[in-house]
Amino acid sequence: MTAISLDQPVPDFEAAATGEQSFKLSDYRGHYVLLYFYPKDSTPGCTQEGQDFRDHIEQFKALNCVIFGVSRDSLRSHENFKCKQNFPFELLADTDESVCQLFEVIKMKNMYGKQVRGIERSTFLINPEGILIKAWRPVKVKGHIEELLSTLTTLNS
Repeated sequence: MTAISLDQPVPDFEAAATGEQSFKLSDYRGHYVLLYFYPKDSTPGCTQEGQDFRDHIEQFKALNCVIFGVSRDSLRSHENFKCKQNFPFELLADTDESVCQLFEVIKMKNMYGKQVRGIERSTFLINPEGILIKAWRPVKVKGHIEELLSTLTTLNS
């Protein structure tokens, strides 16, 4: 798959999801789709980010927006993370990095003085017609939810 850019249609893709589901982007036409990419299940920043989405889920629903978290972790890891944190949204397991490549979120990062490949925390908003309309990268967890809700409120008014 070729990487996507703003104001372009997002190619339909499928990914394994928690809840014994299969995610297919085209199934969500008519809704805003928010994909948030995060580095790793059950790490402090990723847990806080997921909790922020969880705690504001009703506001997102009221704005016709569905949320999906994406990382390279396994479905089993995702199921544990989702259950432990009581997330009311599904997590997509991108173990082959195909979705990460589509959105170009794999970057070289410094970890304990070493260069490692990892997911750059990023969020993408796809409109009800399947067009990528907004990208946030790199994301800082603090204040991110408020920015997303503000953007969606503006789009819905």
